[in-house]
Amino acid sequence: MKAVVFTLGCKVNEVESASIMAALESNGWEVSDKLGYADIYVLNTCAVTREAEKKSRQLVARAKKYNSSAKIFVCGCASQKSRQPFEEKGVTFISGATDKGEVIAAICADFGGECDNLIYPKQTKTRAFIKIQDGCNNFCAYCIIPYLRGREKSRSIADICGEIDNCDCPEVVLTGINISSYNDNGAGLPALISALAPVKKRIRLGSLECSVITEELLSALKGLHDFAPQFHLSLQSGSSAVLKTMNRHYTRAQYLEKCKLIYKYFPEGAITTDIISGFPTETEEDFVQSLSIIDEAGFARVHAFSFSPREGTVAYKLKDLPPSVKTERLGRLLKAAKEAESRYISGFYGKTLNFIAEEYIGGYTTGYTGNYIKVYIPAQLESGKKYTVKILKEYADGALAEIVNEV
Repeated sequence: MKAVVFTLGCKVNEVESASIMAALESNGWEVSDKLGYADIYVLNTCAVTREAEKKSRQLVARAKKYNSSAKIFVCGCASQKSRQPFEEKGVTFISGATDKGEVIAAICADFGGECDNLIYPKQTKTRAFIKIQDGCNNFCAYCIIPYLRGREKSRSIADICGEIDNCDCPEVVLTGINISSYNDNGAGLPALISALAPVKKRIRLGSLECSVITEELLSALKGLHDFAPQFHLSLQSGSSAVLKTMNRHYTRAQYLEKCKLIYKYFPEGAITTDIISGFPTETEEDFVQSLSIIDEAGFARVHAFSFSPREGTVAYKLKDLPPSVKTERLGRLLKAAKEAESRYISGFYGKTLNFIAEEYIGGYTTGYTGNYIKVYIPAQLESGKKYTVKILKEYADGALAEIVNEV
């Protein structure tokens, strides 16, 4: 019997899908994360934008094209937000974002097997995503996720260390909905990082908030055996006025101070970020501040996207900007983001960095350096091996490089 577990959305969704895959495999299923013929489909949905919700609903029809008689199990944020569109499509079972374990129970009820709680995720890549917490208490004005995922809750340090000890991947990424809020009975993210000091793997952090960037955290990161110095520090707007109406709890100046602190400890580190264009209260002057902070902060990469009204959020009640304004600003933002990425990569021409080989495609082995430069090596290398490489020039969506030696 074959099952497909297909995922839309964030890295947390990917982790939870991997747990579903592991549970299915333990029950004897042949499992894939690629859409194709299967006896059952588990569709893990996303609701972060209206477009993500639309794609989530369309997944049902996509799966049925491969096997119209297959049973379809739906979970995730889109089905948590609105069950009815999926009920109308005649799926077998629906759960939400916070009760994905029920999918396994439902499958076992139909096909037999053990339906215990979700187990450690199936690792399918050279980079393993380790979920350390769930939920968010921030309630940013534009974001629906806290209403779907619920309040913050963290795993224990011991449980996280146990999962990492059982992981064969050369790199682990600590992820969650808001890992900055990590709290194990008073022990925050710096304590977790300190506990991981003996781990002989590359450790990378998921998205962070300004509040967690402290001397204590950065000192703990310096103490790791192999820390990947990439900080995805959420921004959303370069304007303090817009940040206030977004219910983001920092100013432009405070954000830039956190960037300076990161560079103090990791001078060649990469700061990546998200910026929303066209928030309802954003003026042209506000938007220009978002453009200018890209250079001022020295971003290595910017994930830029237009504001998407989400029913149920505070921002949904605000008057949306004309689509033409949002589209025009997004175009300018994407151009500035590309220029910033090129500047960052060019700063490493002729320098050596460590890189983990991931996959061989079209004559090149690709993978990422610790500071998240995608590297292309014109040779077939063993996946999961770490190499020292020299960065030669910008290429495709990353950099062309040559092998110096195997680490």
